[in-house]
Amino acid sequence: MSDATSMAEDFASGRSDPVQALEQALDHASRAAAVFITLTADRARREAEAAAARWRAGQPLSVFDGVPLAWKDLFDVAGSVTTAGAAYRRDAPAALLDAPSVGLLCRAGMVSVGKTNLSELAYSGLGLNPHFGTPHNPHGRDQPRIPGGSSSGSAVAVAAGIVPIAMGTDTAGSIRIPAAFNGLVGYRSSSRRYSRDGVFPLARTLDSLGPLTRSVRDVLAIDDLLNGRRQTHRARSLKGLRLVLEQRLLDDVQPAVRNNLLRAVEQLNAAGALIDVRPCATFQATLELIQQQGWLGAFEAFALHEALLDSPDAARLDPRVRRRLEAARSLPASRLLQLIDARRRLQQQLVDELDGALLITPTVAHVAPALAALEVDDERFASTNLATLRLTMPGSLLDMPGVTLPSGCDALGLPTGLLLSAPTGEDARLLRAALSVESQLTI
Repeated sequence: MSDATSMAEDFASGRSDPVQALEQALDHASRAAAVFITLTADRARREAEAAAARWRAGQPLSVFDGVPLAWKDLFDVAGSVTTAGAAYRRDAPAALLDAPSVGLLCRAGMVSVGKTNLSELAYSGLGLNPHFGTPHNPHGRDQPRIPGGSSSGSAVAVAAGIVPIAMGTDTAGSIRIPAAFNGLVGYRSSSRRYSRDGVFPLARTLDSLGPLTRSVRDVLAIDDLLNGRRQTHRARSLKGLRLVLEQRLLDDVQPAVRNNLLRAVEQLNAAGALIDVRPCATFQATLELIQQQGWLGAFEAFALHEALLDSPDAARLDPRVRRRLEAARSLPASRLLQLIDARRRLQQQLVDELDGALLITPTVAHVAPALAALEVDDERFASTNLATLRLTMPGSLLDMPGVTLPSGCDALGLPTGLLLSAPTGEDARLLRAALSVESQLTI
């Protein structure tokens, strides 16, 4: 499947139209096991028909007028239940209003196909869901492979060619991980870049929103629409772009992840980027902080769901999610305060250390694991979940915007990813650089 920009160009030329694109998406979605929790077909058809009329009249609302997209089932979409992937929320009242982000893209003419599956309460990096099923990674040709989480359905909806764009959320890696496992572009925004109103939370300090796409140019277009801008973006020369490659991480990743990343770095160097290969002291200190003091998001997730955990509905939770939430019940408040103080200090230290450079790391240390063993072995699930989240959690704790890009595949055809990150709030600079980096990568 082409990206959203190419699809919209086909609308403009008359080679295709939004109604045709939607019907193909709905047909594919209806046959894709466990990818969607809800399809909003009636709404989508109204939106697509209106968009098709605007294109015929030469008056599109935006560059993505009529482009179909999907929403992780944490976003309120008027008339649909926001399940958060949880069985106990199946009978919750339907949302009365669209979340602001949904409304903005709707007013830009985009077509909401439905709500995608996720890890229950968005609290896992693997993407398994015992209530609504687990979508299979389309690249798992040898055996069923995990999609990555928590934005599992959003990633598979794009990777399987159902829609060119799906919106996700990222608290510890939940956009970047499934994007990397599925060979996609995924953008974790700084937490305050977009409104999080109308989006079911997990950890209010760390939650962020962003798209999973097939290209950086699509990410930039979505970012413009969500920020009320109209801009033209072109890849620039990489000459003079400063990048720090986190050297120590390369010793603890699968060979394909390391080799593909190093090959990509060679391509960027040949294109003129200035690459400093060294340990990033702030990143390493953040990894150590998380290992020693715990995860800030665990405190916030428990506080959010304490009443649920103390209610009869707790018995309806995925036992693995419930166990992880409960693990924070006994953590001392002093540790929370230490994490908050350390976070502020490390955020400033990162700005000083990078000094205008961007950070390159592997997105995940391994390719998508096999699904079967994780479904039956709770200990393996827990250890794999931590290993999968390990390299994205520091960026989340420091509120670093990040763009994961495909870097290649292993011998089985399973994708690997590289992650470009910047200090918090430097999203625009990061996205421009990611567009230029993507233009030089051949995988």
